[in-house]
Amino acid sequence: MTLVDPQPHTRGSAVREELARRTRSFTELAQTVRERGLNTRTRWFYGLLFTGLSLALAGALTGFVLLGHSWFQLLIAAALGVIFTQFAFVGHEASHRQVLGSGPANDRLGRVLSTFFVGISYSWWMTKHTRHHGNPNRVGKDPDIALGNVAFTVEDATSTTGFRAWVVRRQGWLFFPLLPLVGLDLHQESIRSLFARRHVPGRAVELALIGGRFGLYVGALLWLLPVGMAFAFLGVQLAVFGVYMGLSFSPNHIGMRIVPAEARLDFLDKQVLTSRNVSGGWWMTTLIGGLNYQIEHHLFPSMPRPHLHRAAALVREHCREHGVEYTETSLARALGIVVRHMNDVGLAASRTFRCPTSAALGRP
Repeated sequence: MTLVDPQPHTRGSAVREELARRTRSFTELAQTVRERGLNTRTRWFYGLLFTGLSLALAGALTGFVLLGHSWFQLLIAAALGVIFTQFAFVGHEASHRQVLGSGPANDRLGRVLSTFFVGISYSWWMTKHTRHHGNPNRVGKDPDIALGNVAFTVEDATSTTGFRAWVVRRQGWLFFPLLPLVGLDLHQESIRSLFARRHVPGRAVELALIGGRFGLYVGALLWLLPVGMAFAFLGVQLAVFGVYMGLSFSPNHIGMRIVPAEARLDFLDKQVLTSRNVSGGWWMTTLIGGLNYQIEHHLFPSMPRPHLHRAAALVREHCREHGVEYTETSLARALGIVVRHMNDVGLAASRTFRCPTSAALGRP
């Protein structure tokens, strides 16, 4: 007679029951959010924000023309790096349907802001960012933790070779020095995606807008400034843009839980346990475009920026009642955690021995 252990079935039923309970609880939370009008569009806010950013851009361009051949132009370059990043935040919000009333209208706005104002492909961003939101920090699913210039998991770090391996082993210490290159990397990767041999929505429009922006921008620099000063201007602007973008996005998920590819999580746990909020109130919301409420943004991605702080109180209380860990910390502490995590991954990889012969044969 063969005895069958009922425990696997029992454990599976318990997991399914818990997942269903968590799903029901989030449905109730989402209903409360809707009843309080927190998903309602705030066109007045984005109208004022876009007007303010447009005036700032006009002021920077006026200063650029009036200064002439002066190294004070680098201050204008730094200002443009900040302004372009702020436009990128609005483009990000348009991609999430937060700004205007319809999806197509938001897409049109997001495409113009991302390509012509910022110089980054909107279709590339949408593809990458949609995958990230669906599976944040999940191995093999989230492109934001895929192996690139740096590694986010020990497994990826261990697999690196050559110069990339040298960088990965030191990536914690190199985190801040590499930030100025983030802007350049975003531009080149997104533009390269427009030449891929696959269907790219809006390819022709985006190429025209990015090409027009590049021609106007670089043409104006070379026309009004000496060549050396023009390239210094461009370098400073890209560096500030890269640092600003890196400091705004890196605290969101780096150093939070990594989800194995086969793990089963309900929507609430999947989004909350992998995300980190940054404290600081309204000024932090202004500084990093609402990304400080990363948990609420992942739970309610179409929620406009002005409503996120009210949603945070509801989500925080909901997580406390249901025993879900809700992470919020200061920007300085969050960046410290990011650097420590990157350092730990790199150092762990450096301590992992791989037999050269086995590696050459493709064996683990």
